[in-house]
Amino acid sequence: MALPDPSWSVDDIVAHLRSIGTAENRAGMARFGINTASALGVGNSEMRPLARKLKKNHQRSLLLWDSGIREARLMAAFTGEPKKVDIDQCRRWAADFDSWEIVDTVADLFAETQFWRELIDEFAEDEREFVRRTAFAMLAWSAVHLKKEPDATFLAYLPLIEKHAGDPRNFVRKAVNWALRQIGKRSMSLHAPALALAEKLAASSDRTARWIGKDAVKELTDAKQLARLAAAKT
Repeated sequence: MALPDPSWSVDDIVAHLRSIGTAENRAGMARFGINTASALGVGNSEMRPLARKLKKNHQRSLLLWDSGIREARLMAAFTGEPKKVDIDQCRRWAADFDSWEIVDTVADLFAETQFWRELIDEFAEDEREFVRRTAFAMLAWSAVHLKKEPDATFLAYLPLIEKHAGDPRNFVRKAVNWALRQIGKRSMSLHAPALALAEKLAASSDRTARWIGKDAVKELTDAKQLARLAAAKT
């Protein structure tokens, strides 16, 4: 087969992925809690360089997703075009989510759409575990990468974090914790309110909220984090 390039079809991409997947990789993924039911066994160290060679292609990404194959769906997220994604596509893809890894990868794509805030609000209220995780994975990614977004946007999300801090499901609580930590590390102005919420949760009678809070307090009071924030402010 020729070297990967943007002209490759979905069949070309899937055939290539099948040729480089290994049982050893699948076993490794399973140890990290990744759903490997449809996995070919290709690691992300190979996936991301391949995505860069294939380049963005909205229509192809839709077909890759429809294949149902783990690696093809990750490639769909890597090569999707945020400006061409519509909200119904996000809802359709979210209904297919079956692994935290897929969620966290696709959340990056969703967070680059023009309606990312609407999605966070909608998905946070969804009772499906992986869909709710998507909301907080998007929030965590946005807090880090959307540099031009005002801090006020993220300050306004702290009540949403508090609201769902009692969800005991593993993949939700970890994402809620992740979002709280990333907001607190975004800037000095966000650090204080995020830490205040973390301390409040740490004192909660609810076991899940307490875990989220204590873990966030630990990171947000770390000397290196505080020094980084102080340096960024100057």
